[in-house]
This record gives sequence, C-alpha cells and structure tokens, in this order.
Amino acid sequence: MQNREKRRGYYPAIEPYRTFRLKVAGGHDLYVEECGRKDGLPAVALHGGPGGGASTQMRRFFDPERYRIVLFDQRGCGRSKPHASLDNNTTWDLVNDVEAIREELGIDKWVVFGGSWGSTLSLAYAQTHPDRVLALVLRGIFLNTKAELDWFYKDGANRLFPDAWDKLVSRLSEDERNDVLQSYHDRLMKDDIRARREDAIAWADWETSLISFAHPEPPAAKHPERADAIARIETHYFVNKGFFGTDNQLLENMPRIAHIPGYIAQGRYDVITPPLRAWDLAKAWNGNARLEFIADSGHSAGEPGTIDALVRFTDEAAERFG
Repeated sequence: MQNREKRRGYYPAIEPYRTFRLKVAGGHDLYVEECGRKDGLPAVALHGGPGGGASTQMRRFFDPERYRIVLFDQRGCGRSKPHASLDNNTTWDLVNDVEAIREELGIDKWVVFGGSWGSTLSLAYAQTHPDRVLALVLRGIFLNTKAELDWFYKDGANRLFPDAWDKLVSRLSEDERNDVLQSYHDRLMKDDIRARREDAIAWADWETSLISFAHPEPPAAKHPERADAIARIETHYFVNKGFFGTDNQLLENMPRIAHIPGYIAQGRYDVITPPLRAWDLAKAWNGNARLEFIADSGHSAGEPGTIDALVRFTDEAAERFG
C-alpha cells in the first residue's frame, strides 16, 4: 500500500472566474462555470448520478495554473432548471449539452473527466465526438448494463450491506420488492415533490451508505432537493437502460475511441461500481488506457488513494497536451 504521507492531495480550492446560464433544447437552462486559467488546457468535468450536480470538489482535481476547468449541472439537477425535470432528459440530450457548451466556449478539443455516471457520460460523449477529446480521465467505471443494475438494485450489494438494503426495501410492499428499481421509479413519478420526498431520501440513502470505504457520507435528509433530483433522474435513466441501443453499447463502441489516451482510477473495494467493469473497459481500450486499482478505496472520489491517482492523471494529461 502506498504511504499516505507521500500522496498528493487536492489542488487548493478556487472560485470560478465566470458563471453563466445556457439555454438548451427541450426547455432546459444549464448552470455552467469556468475556473482556473483562462488560456489553460481546456477540461470538462462531468458529475455523477445521473442527477448529482457538480461539486466544488471537482475543480480541485486540476492544477488551476495549467487548466481551464469547465463544470456544469446536468439537466434537472444542481443549479440547472427546471428542477428534477425528466422531459427531454436522456443520455443523448446530455451528450448534446456537452457539445453545446464546448461550442459556446469556443473550445476545439478538451480533456474529458468523469466518475461513476460521469464515466458513462464521458464515454458516450467521446464515442459520439471523438475528434473533440484529447484524453479521458475516468473513475468508478459504470457502463449502465443490466448486470451492474442488478448487482446494485437486485442481488449483490445487498449481501454486503443487508442493514442498508433493509432500510431501502422496508418502504415497499412484498410485490414491489420483486423489482425494487421499477417500484421506486413508479413512486418517484409523482408530480408533488412533498409526496415523493421520503421515497427520494430512502433511494439516495442506499447509495450514500455504500459510497465510501473510509468514512460515512451525510444522510440524504440533509439535502432533500439533491436527493429528489438524484432519485427521480437515476430511476428514469435506469429503467430506460441508459437510453442505449444495446446493453453493452459502450464496450461495443470502444474501437471509435481506442486511439484516445485513457486514465482509469478504480477503487478495489467499490461496491457501487465493482472493478470488473473497469477491467473490461481497459482491455477494450486496445492498450491505450492505464488502469490503476486503488487498494484502499471504495467508490468515493474523495478517498486519499483515488485523489492521488486522479491528480496524477490530470497532471500527466497537462504535461502531454498543455
């Protein structure tokens, strides 16, 4: 195991030098921010969920003296509007949004950074617009396959966290427990945010209970609006199979981007997105990706070994393309 004392930490906290709103197709209004160096190497950081919203932490994986860092809240979440809206909210709408932001900012090519669902969206974007991507820096690989969803919402993670699972399913009837994902989706489709709030919090708490190998995350009840967006948008995406044409589309389309350098940080004890998918992805990258299993990390981006790997990866990309 690496010596924690020698690990790199985050870069210092920085404030955006510009924020703006971008109206996109389908009635959505996106919050976008730029940080770091105005003439630096462009990078876009794609948050997880779907529905999680961008955090200030995401800026800190990049050297602000070298990078022009772009973050935005995806449709329906964070500071984007309308809140928790599922209208015109698909993977391909988000891919179009990433491209619209790139065009708005006059960026030719950029480094694409994403973890968990952000890795899914990063791959979907890169495979759609490979000529706009310099490199991919990914964490906690999630390919939105049936096997991954079954592991987390049917049989797999519940065997490791039976107590947290019991809290999730205790709200459901015996019939509803036959398909937890579909049942929560149906409950969360209520228009009244107050009527769906407790279900949204229960859904989000299941994920936050498992996210960190090192320390617990705060309960979702402390951020009910965030929980609402995550729960609504995740179930919407997951019951629709990520809006992909085939179950294994992202791996099948890897030849489109196998020439693009890839960096993958994967927690060895990640029980939300287990390491097998990262392994499969790295093998499909035709030798052009570096995969590091982090021996003492789970799914969270904020664990020391994962921070170290991601900062090293963005530093390396800056050396190569800056």
